[in-house]
Amino acid sequence: MTDSVRLEPGTAAPDFTLSDSSGASVSLSDFAGSNVVLYFYPAAGTPGCTTQACDFRDNLNSLQSAGYAVLGISKDSIDDLAKFRDEQGLTFPLLSDLNLDVHRAYGAYGEKSLYGKKVTGVLRSTFVVDGSGSVTLALYNVKATGHVASLRKKLGVDA
Repeated sequence: MTDSVRLEPGTAAPDFTLSDSSGASVSLSDFAGSNVVLYFYPAAGTPGCTTQACDFRDNLNSLQSAGYAVLGISKDSIDDLAKFRDEQGLTFPLLSDLNLDVHRAYGAYGEKSLYGKKVTGVLRSTFVVDGSGSVTLALYNVKATGHVASLRKKLGVDA
């Protein structure tokens, strides 16, 4: 099993249309002219994904003030995303990619090491896309804890 293609800064971000936790369609092209943080996470409601989502929630104002929209993408169903959104008070879109097409287009699905074993699954990854649709930052296999603080530092976003 080979990993998906890895995106590099300067490449065009693959456009997509996915359903959010309310069932509405959301496309990357909806954010043309804006900076977008796309983060891929393995599963709503798990400890690491909850930590990461709440970290984005708690830092959303500073990211938005600096001109960044945040979109979370997972393979969860719309119902699971709605439950996760409501339980954690998440105020940014959570998008459902059940067939993993968008994960694969971004290289956020492939081989990884889990407890010392090679498995195929979602790679916790974050991408920053600028207003012209180019990837400016591609971070693969990020840690859930401390990731948003690290991202804000890379983006020069103050608290």
